[in-house]
Amino acid sequence: MTALWLSIIILLAAASALFLGAGWRQRQSSEADRDRLNTDFYHQRLRELEEDEAQGVIGERATMVSELQQTLLTDIPQQGAAPSRASSRLALLPGVVVLIAVSLGMYLKSGGLAQVAGWMQVQQDYPALRARVMDPQAKPLTMEELARLQLGLRTALQSQPDNLNDWTMLGRLGMVLNNAASASQAFEHALQLAPNNLTLKQDYAEVLTRSSDPQDNRQAGLMLRDMLKDDGNNLRTLGLLAFNAYEQQQYDQAISAWQAMLKQIPAEDQRRAMIERSIEQAKTDAGQQNTQLALTVTLTPEAEKMLPPGGVMYISVSDGVSPVPVAVKRLPLSHFPLSLTLDDSNAMMPERLLSAQHQVQVRVRISRDGSASPQSGDWFGLSALTPWDGHQHMAVEINQQQP
Repeated sequence: MTALWLSIIILLAAASALFLGAGWRQRQSSEADRDRLNTDFYHQRLRELEEDEAQGVIGERATMVSELQQTLLTDIPQQGAAPSRASSRLALLPGVVVLIAVSLGMYLKSGGLAQVAGWMQVQQDYPALRARVMDPQAKPLTMEELARLQLGLRTALQSQPDNLNDWTMLGRLGMVLNNAASASQAFEHALQLAPNNLTLKQDYAEVLTRSSDPQDNRQAGLMLRDMLKDDGNNLRTLGLLAFNAYEQQQYDQAISAWQAMLKQIPAEDQRRAMIERSIEQAKTDAGQQNTQLALTVTLTPEAEKMLPPGGVMYISVSDGVSPVPVAVKRLPLSHFPLSLTLDDSNAMMPERLLSAQHQVQVRVRISRDGSASPQSGDWFGLSALTPWDGHQHMAVEINQQQP
């Protein structure tokens, strides 16, 4: 920061010197031109007086010459010239002040001084931030600190452009900070240094897969298929290919990749459930599912006696784990027993489809005022948590009252 201010001071001093120098030269040039004109005028008048005297027009030439000489002395002062010149120089000082003030004002407004100061501070903090991120026992960095580390890392790479580890770290920081452009550029540089590094290829393919540009998605798909030719059992490559294909609505390819993963993952591995749900989701999106939950709803005599006029029936299906329903249906009260079906069109969220579940529990509630939230006194029924293969028939009896 000291070097920055020193540079600013030197530049302002040079500009001020140029301004004063130009002003002084202009002033001196103006005075010299004026004196030269007065002298030329004096000699011209002398020639005219000589001509007039020769023609007999005037008779007192000596008196008129004396007057001309006196006028010339008045117009070209011999004494007091130095103080006058000093005064003219002092008159330029306000201009210097204005020059400095305007220059500093413009720089403070548009010169990015705050950004430069922040960048200088990042340079000072960078070694400590890097040490923290490399230390597994240290306190994790916040998102703001990660952004500062990213800036410091980019600056360091300006002087070490062949540092593979730093380019790799910069790319992964871009992924964490959701900066796809930065991550993509960093991994491109890293792959130029290590073109056969499988992990770098996978990282780069992941960035391209998550890009909003379809061209990037297609490029990632090509990269991933090439990687599978060398190692067809790599779980991360298979997972990235499945996700890439799914995002491009290539459902058959996504299902095939996920199924290849299932063959390698142990039965007790928790990832199996997520992969199986993804397969079911892809089958549903591809129109390969025909899942329906057939449901019959009955009432106990006590509940039937207390049916409210104008009531509403809410049917919700959960997975027995999350309190958020998988599917919901709202119906006006009608005759009982009631038979109906639920399918993926009743899903609460697109990523949690009924066809992707492995167990379900059904709750049926009668709302007296149409409220979606349970109210005291509402009648409801709850089924047992039942394994689900996508085609069972279930029955629920409304036999309890909300406390």
